[in-house]
Amino acid sequence: MTNPTQQTPEDGAALLDDVEAFHRRFNVFPTEAAYVAVALWDAHAHLLDCFDSTPRLAFLSPEPGSGKSRALEVVETLVPAPMTAVNASAAALFRSVSNPSGRPTILFDEIDTIFGPKAGDNEELRGFLNAGHRRTGVTYRCIGDGGNQTVQAFPSYCGVAVAGLGNLPDTIMTRSVIIRMRRRARNEKVEAFRARIHEAEGHKLRDRLAQWAEHARGFVMGAWPDMPDGVTDRPADVWEPLLAIADVAGGDWPTRAREACVTLVTASKANDRGSLGIRLLTDLRDHVMVGIDRLPTVAILDRLNALDDAPWADLHGKPLDNRRLSRMLAEYMTVDNEPIASRNIKTAGSVLKGYCTIDLRDAWARYCPPPPESPLPPLPGIENTV
Repeated sequence: MTNPTQQTPEDGAALLDDVEAFHRRFNVFPTEAAYVAVALWDAHAHLLDCFDSTPRLAFLSPEPGSGKSRALEVVETLVPAPMTAVNASAAALFRSVSNPSGRPTILFDEIDTIFGPKAGDNEELRGFLNAGHRRTGVTYRCIGDGGNQTVQAFPSYCGVAVAGLGNLPDTIMTRSVIIRMRRRARNEKVEAFRARIHEAEGHKLRDRLAQWAEHARGFVMGAWPDMPDGVTDRPADVWEPLLAIADVAGGDWPTRAREACVTLVTASKANDRGSLGIRLLTDLRDHVMVGIDRLPTVAILDRLNALDDAPWADLHGKPLDNRRLSRMLAEYMTVDNEPIASRNIKTAGSVLKGYCTIDLRDAWARYCPPPPESPLPPLPGIENTV
């Protein structure tokens, strides 16, 4: 006979459907994958202690008025202990996270004011956000006065969602599920979000998520979800908690979650040009040294600086020159573990300094994204003879 005091666990798939539908009422996300990812992230915030890491959720756009703040408002109604932070200091955040009364879910709007090009350095806050990605993450601070100071470790592990213009530092971007928001088109309609009405609806969903999380905890703890092909390393760390929740929820969520994972991971790689050094190596491979085995430095610089969609013609107000090119390439190694360096290249009647493809191949293989399927044809007038 069933104990009347026992609660029957809620259908996880149906609950996630309701969370997704709640977002759809107020948010226009760029892809179906985004709705799936955000709903799973909302649920994961109730189960942080079950995972080794927590992905950051980043709503980013190139222009204001793209729905980023509204997305963060809706998330706020669905997650446990939301803490809205605008221009909050790192000290305030890590003390809040280490508060014995409970760990907040930090919602950071206008994050571009912290990491934007005119914001200066925020290494302390960046360090906090990086450290809090993993359950073992801590922030060390000196406490006390004068000579009586001692070092104390403050826990940094917590859920973080951010919204802002542009991009974030690479160390945060690679730890994030990135939603590239856009302004609504004229035919895209959403319901107006009224806090006095809709917060209560969101809170009911939040409470249902919390109750379901208690039932799901034992299944999620220690789970090792299967990753889609090609999702490894940091992207796998980011998506592991979300896929684990989808698997426990059941229904079509395991399939939808993996499709969303592939879509958003692929998109993040397409938008991630890596460091300036990786961009240099990739442009050399895909645009400058296609089909040739060596090229004088002067020709390399001419072609790099002529690329329209590239930074080389304007690096802090100056075009890339041979000294900076030499310094940048010397940070990478040849297959013989020697720094990449220029060589003497014979041209028509003279000898010029330049670079050889054989010296770059190992760096291309190790650091660059896969080459385009249809590489550009070689530029005319290139002599490959020594």
